[in-house]
Amino acid sequence: MVAGTGRGADWAGWVHRARSELTSARERTLGLVRPLPEAELLRQHSPLMSPLAWDLAHIANYEEQWLLRALGEPNVTGPEVDLLYDAFRHPRAGRSELPLFSPARALDYLAQVRERVLACLTRLEVQGLESGPGDPRLLREGFVFGMVAQHEQQHAETLCATLQLMRWPYRPEAPPAPRGPEGSDAAVQRLIPGGPFWMGSDAPWAYDNERPRHRREVPSFFIDAHPVTNRAFAAFIHDGGYDDPRLWSQAGWAHRQAEALEAPLFWKREGRDFVRRRFGFIEPVPPDEPVQHVCWYEADAFARWRGCRLPTEEEWERAAAGPGDGREQPWGASPAEASRANLGQRHFGPAGVGAYPAGASAEGVSGLLGDVWEWTASDFLPYPGFEAFPYREYSEVFHGGEYKVLRGGSWATSPVAIRNSFRNWDFPIRRQIFAGFRCAHDA
Repeated sequence: MVAGTGRGADWAGWVHRARSELTSARERTLGLVRPLPEAELLRQHSPLMSPLAWDLAHIANYEEQWLLRALGEPNVTGPEVDLLYDAFRHPRAGRSELPLFSPARALDYLAQVRERVLACLTRLEVQGLESGPGDPRLLREGFVFGMVAQHEQQHAETLCATLQLMRWPYRPEAPPAPRGPEGSDAAVQRLIPGGPFWMGSDAPWAYDNERPRHRREVPSFFIDAHPVTNRAFAAFIHDGGYDDPRLWSQAGWAHRQAEALEAPLFWKREGRDFVRRRFGFIEPVPPDEPVQHVCWYEADAFARWRGCRLPTEEEWERAAAGPGDGREQPWGASPAEASRANLGQRHFGPAGVGAYPAGASAEGVSGLLGDVWEWTASDFLPYPGFEAFPYREYSEVFHGGEYKVLRGGSWATSPVAIRNSFRNWDFPIRRQIFAGFRCAHDA
């Protein structure tokens, strides 16, 4: 019998969780694209993003490969479809030129694969698994089902980023995000005492780049109690932050000049105030929200302007996990309830800083999960003892100094796809992602 996959309560529990998370991800995917006409699903809205129809069929193909073929189930499609929807073979900028499935065919592909996956789950729930093809770790505690559910939720966030880049007016049905207490956006910092802590995760659904859990030590440091707000970033702009090369790294200043950066992406100046484009509509920039759509270079320049720096990812995780054995979430082990964090496109945008006091860490650092991804100072490197699993292209091929680590998730990140140990990464020039930051400095 494969370790961790025997019959019993644990087996039934992970099958139930897998079914629930897969269903939740699919409902979200379909809900996001349902309002859009076919032409918008096929259009390449930005060279940075795929046509939405490509994402839909890619989600289905990934699920077919890992939840059907890897478990010995019959094919739905053939190798030509694998090649068409291979993210490493086809850069995003050229995907609109491919012979893509129509939106109707992509949706049908999603449905066909999911029907077979749910039938496979039902058999596993009833029969257990005595032996099976491939690496037995795929089924241990439902890992491969968690991997696929997280993959679809990550693509749902990508869909949100594409919707934001569109000029087509997209008005989701979502309640307004809560505002924090007055004055929450002040630059208050918390002291994090130095010492050893547990970094990373060995949780069943953690990705390879989060493993293995290991001891790290950090010196004492200060970190912002909240992410940097729009009000604070506007002050940086008004003080000439974009025009002072002393605040920028050499690469950052070259990028700022080449791209003529003057404000976060989607912002436009109106006198001393700013407006922004949000899903095709123009609105005033809310001063107490975390700033988003800034690249790493902009975040780094702001931190220097404030006499600070960006936190390392070790510092960020220590602030989130707390002292001792550490927490899975900043508030503990309980799920990411609506009172604790702004996740899963509940409000289709960030909340005001300080709006979730129940989600604060042990040392009073708020907003660590949800609202905006947070740039860190760190390059995306493997942990000691890293092992690529189940494929190199998820993490290993991205290791190195080209990518900066982001932590904490955004308002568009699903709770299943974020935790204190989760590591995201991107080029330091990226601005279309829902990324902001907070500052730190040595104690």
